[in-house]
Amino acid sequence: MVNPCRKQIFNIYIGFYCSVIILPQMCICSHFSMPPSDQFNKDPGAFPVATNGEPFPWRELRLPSTVSPLHYDLFVHPNLTSLDFVASEKIEVLVRDATQFIILHSKDLEIMNATLHSEEDLRYRKPGKKLNVLSYLAHQQIALLVPEKLMADLRYYVAIDFQAKLADGFEGFYKSTYRTLGGETRTIAVTDFEPTEARMAFPCFDEPLFKANFSIKIRRESRHIALSNMPKVKTIELEGGLLEDHFETTVKMSTYLVAYIVCDFKSVSGTSSSGVKVSIYASPDKWNQTHYALEASLKLLDFYENYFDINYLLPKLDLVAIPDFASGAMENWGLITYRETSLLFDPKTSSASDKLWVTRVIAHELAHQWFGNLVTMEWWNDIWLNEGFANYMELISVNATYPELQFDNYFLDVCFEVIKRDSLNSSRPISNQAESPTQIQEMFDEVSYNKGACILNMLKDFLSEEKFQKGIIHYLKKFSFRNAKNEDLWSSLSNSCLEGGFTSGGFCYSDSKMTSNTLTFLGENVEVKEMMTPWTLQKGIPLVVVNQEGRLLRLRQERFLSRVFKEDPARSALQERYLWHIPLTYSTSSSNVIHRHILKSKTDTLDLPEKTSWVKFNVDSNGYYIVHYEGHGWDQLITQLNQNHTLFRPKDRIGLIHDAFQLVSAGRLTLDKALDLTHYLQHETSVLALLKGLRYLELFYHMMDRRNISDVTENLKHYLLRYFKPMIDAQSWSDEGSVWDRMLRSALLQLACYLNHAPCIRNATELFSQWMESSGKLNIPTDVLKIVYSVGAQTTAGWNSLLEHYELSMSGAEKNKILYALSTTKHQEKLMKLIELGMEGKVIKTQDFAPLLHAIARNPKGQQIAWNFVRENWTHLLKKFDLGSFAMRIIISGTTSHFSSKDELQEVKLFFESLKAQGSHLDIFQIVLETISKNIKWLEKNLPTLRTWLLVKI
Repeated sequence: MVNPCRKQIFNIYIGFYCSVIILPQMCICSHFSMPPSDQFNKDPGAFPVATNGEPFPWRELRLPSTVSPLHYDLFVHPNLTSLDFVASEKIEVLVRDATQFIILHSKDLEIMNATLHSEEDLRYRKPGKKLNVLSYLAHQQIALLVPEKLMADLRYYVAIDFQAKLADGFEGFYKSTYRTLGGETRTIAVTDFEPTEARMAFPCFDEPLFKANFSIKIRRESRHIALSNMPKVKTIELEGGLLEDHFETTVKMSTYLVAYIVCDFKSVSGTSSSGVKVSIYASPDKWNQTHYALEASLKLLDFYENYFDINYLLPKLDLVAIPDFASGAMENWGLITYRETSLLFDPKTSSASDKLWVTRVIAHELAHQWFGNLVTMEWWNDIWLNEGFANYMELISVNATYPELQFDNYFLDVCFEVIKRDSLNSSRPISNQAESPTQIQEMFDEVSYNKGACILNMLKDFLSEEKFQKGIIHYLKKFSFRNAKNEDLWSSLSNSCLEGGFTSGGFCYSDSKMTSNTLTFLGENVEVKEMMTPWTLQKGIPLVVVNQEGRLLRLRQERFLSRVFKEDPARSALQERYLWHIPLTYSTSSSNVIHRHILKSKTDTLDLPEKTSWVKFNVDSNGYYIVHYEGHGWDQLITQLNQNHTLFRPKDRIGLIHDAFQLVSAGRLTLDKALDLTHYLQHETSVLALLKGLRYLELFYHMMDRRNISDVTENLKHYLLRYFKPMIDAQSWSDEGSVWDRMLRSALLQLACYLNHAPCIRNATELFSQWMESSGKLNIPTDVLKIVYSVGAQTTAGWNSLLEHYELSMSGAEKNKILYALSTTKHQEKLMKLIELGMEGKVIKTQDFAPLLHAIARNPKGQQIAWNFVRENWTHLLKKFDLGSFAMRIIISGTTSHFSSKDELQEVKLFFESLKAQGSHLDIFQIVLETISKNIKWLEKNLPTLRTWLLVKI
């Protein structure tokens, strides 16, 4: 799955300015020493009560292992007029231990009939035995009680008839609508099951370990088509003009990957090098936006088949743009579903960043066809094995297939974003216990996605690309059609040495790294599992402290906490028992050689081969750690940046900027020193380094503006416009240049217009006037489109015209830009109107409400409106979004995490306490409270320094 401000999702890309402040093996065995049915018969009073008042024979959230599914025959008939469906299924099961009941998952389904057949019943055509069905809503489970005990090692067949309404939200089997160019509203039916919503569409063993084959039949009207995981085998004509499509039986897979759609979409198709038919589907009026996705999908599919040395295993691959979709995309095997903005590309309205996003999401979901679909995590505690790998493979695949997008540069931000979360005490380990559906939903966050990807990239850099690739191929082949856990990955990477490779203790090293500086460390018998286990089972990020004394380097590691200062009495307790095996890399002023060392203890020393004026750790920022240079370390680095910054690699310059400002948040470096470091940016040619420095300065401006600290706000505005003026004035209002030139243009001009820079406002106003005069038909350059719309939205006439155009636009990319622009108005009544339209869900779709509210909260005129709305409408919001959903987490963090006063902190704390009292609890509550506390501490410690520094500089 891809989250939207990341895939969430958090990389959710929504076209809005996402907030810079973020947001043990589980076996499937019974928990009882005796068989569960015997335990139930012995003491039924110890079990929960079913909806009919009878004892329910199972009390755990996880299903028992006594019965396993082998095959589902599933028939579904949705009615897109009455918005409901009728269905039936026959599940072939294998009984592993004798039992008198079968436990399945089921949610919001009306079970009309359930029968059981033995193999003998089917052989002699005997009638099935009617089953008594009990329901336990709290665990979303049903129990099928059998009249006679089911015997071990035998197969049985469970037949169930059921019906339900098409769901209103974004989970299970739900309805989605779209508007045609002619103004007609049409309805489709679509599934989205990850992580625990297959049970909303059919009774099933809805856990990833219960893999089975699925044979699916869908009944529909002739005006629609039906799609599912596999190709269609045949279509049968029925009475009344109905058609019934039969699909090939799937490969063995988990329930969350099952998918089917009934729609009237059109497609464009092509064939991969290995003969796989790839099709992109969209609503008819958006068919012309599907062609880039087809090109990218074919390229990426060919790449993955070669890279993994495993062919894509299905005959076809469909990618479908869904009008209403909660996340960025979902990797259903053979039928991948996407939010429209994650798949469709309109050359007239999609910017360079839009193109990068679409390419990334396609790469992410195609990677899942191997990581997640072919090999699936045993339980949701290890969802990072799916999502972290898919995020990592974005880097590898996009770099290889679209080098012009320079995604390698962007990947640094993937890691920097999660460090904000991971440096809080409220963070969590990558592999973390999750039992309830809400807890499982919360696992889909930046820790699973981004941190998972970053530690994989660090390991790849340590092992070498060749050895790492060989290891993951070994992992995929060994666990194909099976489930895996953390240690299975480390074992595969430990036992994947190439012929002639250097092996130490089962660990594989690259021959190219066997230099005089690495031989000693290579002989330390470090194994992958020993090195990597702390990175997945321990929360947080390490801080490596470096103290240079001549040719001697003194190193120590500690846990990095962004709001815990040295004088904090709780600091020592928060540091206890944290230890990583850190694969360090470093370079020096006297050599371009990359030196390597594993820091396995709290302290260590290194001898440099020669005298050097500076040393820089974490080469190319491939390591997941922050570095602090004690003594004169930072002064020496800043001096070098000012004298000749090109002696550092571009990524090292970005890393220095990032680490410096992170250290300020922990009280380890003064703000004026970090700001002094950015002074060299006037000579910087790396777009990424420029953007990194610009973002920190912009962050400080927004913080001052929201708090109405007017003198600092005004001085910072003058500094930004003066300091970046040559770069701003050099920008053309066009789509020319490389991808990153274009992104820099968008960032600089957006900042300039936000700060009311007269030339920027003048150019944007002129373009908007021309657009208005053309009745919205003028093609404005895509990279400045959001900027032009934002300036135009500041007048009542412009705002109204944009809202009208929003309703008519057929481009999701353009609609995102318009919605952002509308959210920047200074008129509070207009902001309230946007919220009302978002809650209504017609003009502004419900899927866009969370990012809309987030954008409004970032507007100083809207922050209180958004926060008040959440508090006053919490119950209404829960009717639209699941408690643990990405949308709710964005709503909570997006409207609160920018707060920076003690009064605001108290307000938020009281609100969260009231929610807990009502039974609502999320991990995001503590993350938000800690983030606000961090903001308060930052201002207390750094506001005077910022004020003084600006007075000197301007």
